[in-house]
Amino acid sequence: MKTDKNSVIGFVLLGALFILYFWYTGQQQSSILKLKQQQEDSLTKVAAAKVKLQDTVAAKLDSLKRDTAVRKAAAGNFTDAAVGTEQTVVLENEVMKATFTNKGAQIKSVQLKKYKDGSGNPVVLSDKSSISYNINTGAGLSARSESLFFTAASVEKGAQGTQIVKFSIDGANGQRVVHEFTVKPNEYNIDWKLQMNGADQLLTNNSLNFNWNVATTQMERTAGYERQVSNICFSEGNDFDYISSKTEHTFGKPVQWLSVVQQFFNSTLIADNSFTGGDVKWERKTDTTHHLATTAANLQMKVPAAAAISIPFHFYIGPSDYEMLKKQAPEMDKIVNLGRDMYSFVRPINKYIIMKVFDFFAGFVTNYGWVVLLLTLFIRLVTAPLTYSSYLSGAKMKAMRPELDTLKKKFGDDQQGFAMEQMKLFREAGVNPLGGCIPALLQIPIFFALYSFFNSNIALRGQAFLWSKDLSSYDSIATLPFTIPAFGDHISLFTITAVITSFVISIYNMSMTPTQDNPALKYMPYIFPFMLLFIFNSLPSALTWYYTVSNIITLLLQFVIQNYIIDHDKILAKIEQKRKTPKTKSKWQDRYEQMMESQKKVQDLKNKTNKK
Repeated sequence: MKTDKNSVIGFVLLGALFILYFWYTGQQQSSILKLKQQQEDSLTKVAAAKVKLQDTVAAKLDSLKRDTAVRKAAAGNFTDAAVGTEQTVVLENEVMKATFTNKGAQIKSVQLKKYKDGSGNPVVLSDKSSISYNINTGAGLSARSESLFFTAASVEKGAQGTQIVKFSIDGANGQRVVHEFTVKPNEYNIDWKLQMNGADQLLTNNSLNFNWNVATTQMERTAGYERQVSNICFSEGNDFDYISSKTEHTFGKPVQWLSVVQQFFNSTLIADNSFTGGDVKWERKTDTTHHLATTAANLQMKVPAAAAISIPFHFYIGPSDYEMLKKQAPEMDKIVNLGRDMYSFVRPINKYIIMKVFDFFAGFVTNYGWVVLLLTLFIRLVTAPLTYSSYLSGAKMKAMRPELDTLKKKFGDDQQGFAMEQMKLFREAGVNPLGGCIPALLQIPIFFALYSFFNSNIALRGQAFLWSKDLSSYDSIATLPFTIPAFGDHISLFTITAVITSFVISIYNMSMTPTQDNPALKYMPYIFPFMLLFIFNSLPSALTWYYTVSNIITLLLQFVIQNYIIDHDKILAKIEQKRKTPKTKSKWQDRYEQMMESQKKVQDLKNKTNKK
């Protein structure tokens, strides 16, 4: 029995060992199979990727072949120009570097050597633009010029340092298209001569249909403000016009030139023989990127009914400088916004006074901040007679203040009765209560004139003064971690100085005028400087600097005139003498008093009714 028991134990242990062995072996086999499966899966994926890559490459090659075939078919007689490699040619002078591409034989980009963008890099324009037109390449076939590869000739040196490059394509039947570009020394304009042999076959109904597409990007400190002042300008029927709030315009008259305008730069296409019509679509971007706007212009032109034609164009791609633009084409100087639409009344002020005085001072003063100061002194000197008369009127009002205070106590809440007696008192004393408003009214056209001038004067661009790095943009002494609506994300010190000096002037003027019972009139002098804080904070620092200097001059003049020039005793004596002089009412005064009497009777009637 004992032997049998030991045998049983031995068989059980042996069975357990076999089970453990087979389990371990099974696990090993499973791991091996799993590893093999992973390897096979990986190999399958690699193989599939290779197949997919081969298929993609094959598809691309096939697509490229089909595209090439389509382009060759569309190119018709110009098959050799259907496929090619893009090549560039550079023409440059002292002020710009123009790069041309043989694909479409057009301008690829223009770098302005004398200007930097908001990031300190050279200003580059027309790098996102294209111009093209259709030509007939065969029976029932047409192609756009931008899809054809032209052949570039060697750069030629012309008279007086001009540089010329020609791009050409030739058809199988003797047709030929040539784009000739000329760059002259020290100029931002590029002459473009479009020449065709066989034009009667290349063009349908002797008509050229141009497509000019331009996308503008940020060049100034802030894209938002530059985007706001960007627009499209053009000469239609030899009259200047523009679109800013609108998004499209259809030309009903011949178009002499079309310009895509940024704050201080523009890209302009000028047709010597004028376009016969067309349309332009313009979209201002609303995102937070560096893109400003996109322009798509379709322009038509009738050409002579001849086999060989030559059509002259010009591109002006450069700064919006008033004197430069005036030389390019009629009305192009109006690209510089010196006053438009409801503010057009300030354009003559800018054109014939402010601009000429500014240029005069800039002729011998190198720092433009001091030029602005001298311009301010000039403006205040010219307006000094009116300013003196207003201060004299203010002094008379101050001399009469005790009498006006007595009248207020007498009439109490009877505002109409007080107003009538006040008018009689002013008439007797020969005082004009509106005389002190002249400086404020005079500031309005001058402010709008200078706002337009400083916003569009490229001479101020990049000019540093005191803590301002650029007089054409706002100065900033602190950047906020957030944006305040209507204020911005920065603090302008020139704005603060303008607001503080305006506030001091308001306090001084309040001390010179009778006390106001109307809360709106009483607190308006204090509300106005507060409003300026929001209005001025993002405006050019040249404007806020002007306003600061003007306010300081105002305070000095008020102090000197009131304390050293105006004799208050003589004013009181003249007022008393004026009272003794017989008065004759003007028709306006008579009507005003009749109106006040009528209103007083109505008010008295209402008061009696309310008491009953």
